[in-house]
Amino acid sequence: MDLQLKDKVILVTGGAKGIGKGIVMALAAEGAIPVIIGRKQADNEAVKAEVEALGGQAMAVQAELNQPEACEAAVNAVLAAHGRIEGLVNNAGLNDGVSLLSGSYEDFVQSLHNSLIHYFLMAKYCLPALIEAKGSILNISSKTAETGQGGTSGYAAANGGRNALTREWAVDLLPYGMRVNAIIVSESMTPQYANWIKTLDNPEETMEKITSRIPLGNRMTSVEEIANTAVFLLSERSSHTTGQLIHVDGGYVHLDRALIKE
Repeated sequence: MDLQLKDKVILVTGGAKGIGKGIVMALAAEGAIPVIIGRKQADNEAVKAEVEALGGQAMAVQAELNQPEACEAAVNAVLAAHGRIEGLVNNAGLNDGVSLLSGSYEDFVQSLHNSLIHYFLMAKYCLPALIEAKGSILNISSKTAETGQGGTSGYAAANGGRNALTREWAVDLLPYGMRVNAIIVSESMTPQYANWIKTLDNPEETMEKITSRIPLGNRMTSVEEIANTAVFLLSERSSHTTGQLIHVDGGYVHLDRALIKE
């Protein structure tokens, strides 16, 4: 299926690693021009080079997204280079373990800056170009807003905000023919997830327990599976889909727990 994404300029925050990188590579495979935005330019450039080695186009932009001025500068750099923006993927974030029991006010606010506030800022600064292009916004979110996780109040609150903003922006942008959706991620083996597993006393046993609870195939969701859904939602092939929170999780959040094999 032709997703009609050829030459579309689409920003991906946190595009150098994990789910963000997966989305960048899937966009490039569809002929889009992904813009990799992240704090480490060397990582951004490495992914750009990977895209180009496969015959695609990409752009790399360094930005510390918890700084509002950096968000604005990143968007301006894209507009200076391409003159247009057809899509935005808000993906960057950090499950930073800021909890109710041990986190301070300052920690909690910083957690929101790390994982939520730049979603608003990037959308705000991209908005004039997105309206002109009738572009699309995709927010990457996490099950923590729906299920809780424990010990991560800041990240859970940020994801609740991501979900709420998805629905709110879908309403706001209806008059412009724009669509806004979210992908809700549950258990996917990203570098951040792998680093967390390594901190546990029994990583292999924990992984086995987690995968046994994922109904479809008793396995983790791959980055590629999330990316494939992302490019569809960004494309005109999903032209009447907006305001949706789509769980790409093998049924982890919503299917009956009785399905779990003991």
